[in-house]
This record gives sequence, structure tokens and C-alpha cells, in this order.
Amino acid sequence: MSKEKKSGLGKFLAGAAIGAGLGILFAPKKGSETRADLKAKIDELVKQIKKIDLEEVKEEFEVKLENLKAELADLDKEKVLEIAKEKALELKDKAQDLVDLAIEKGTPILRDMAEEVRLKTIDVTKEVLKKLENAEKK
Repeated sequence: MSKEKKSGLGKFLAGAAIGAGLGILFAPKKGSETRADLKAKIDELVKQIKKIDLEEVKEEFEVKLENLKAELADLDKEKVLEIAKEKALELKDKAQDLVDLAIEKGTPILRDMAEEVRLKTIDVTKEVLKKLENAEKK
């Protein structure tokens, strides 16, 4: 373990011990009871410290960091653009389904409104894709 990690862990443990000690010292008990409580807390803290598996903690951190890196990679501009294109196609299909339903039901008002929604969906997806493609070029 590096000196920096040992130092940080040591500071943490010292702070925990001091905090526990101050809490016990300011409790309204006799001195002998307070000292016994403090010794018990220190012994408990030492036992807990011995249970810490630093290698396990290190591995958990590494796994979490690798997961974080993978998620960040998904935010890559190319991947975002690819996902956006797929979503745009899905939206166009759903908008077309809406128009088809309106036509099937034979209501001109619904058909016209659905067609407007379809066209607006196409415009919006084109605009988003254009912005993403421009951002990718930068």
C-alpha cells in the first residue's frame, strides 16, 4: 500500500477514534466509566480496522471506475449520433402508424392531424440529427 493511502487511512482512523473519544468524554458519567467506554470503543474500532480487506476495497473501486469509463464511452459523439439515428427511424415509424390508424378509422380530421404530427416528427428528428452531425465535425 502506498504511503499516501496509508496516511489517508491513518488520518481517517485517528479522526474516528478522536470523535468517539470526545463523545464518550463529554457524556455525563464517572471518569472510570468513561475511560472503560473509551477503551471499549477503541478496541471495537481496532477490530473493525482489522476486518477491512484493502484488496477487496481496491477491486471494488476498480470495477466501479471501469463501469464509469464504459458509460462515459457511450456518450461518445459517434455513438450518440448512431443512437439518435435509430431513434429517429423509430419515431418516423410510430408517426406513420398514427397516420395509418387515422386513415383506417376514416376520420379526415384525425388523418390531417396525424399527418401534421408525422411531418413535425420528421422535421424535429432531422434537426436533431443535423445538430449532432455538426457537433461531431467539430
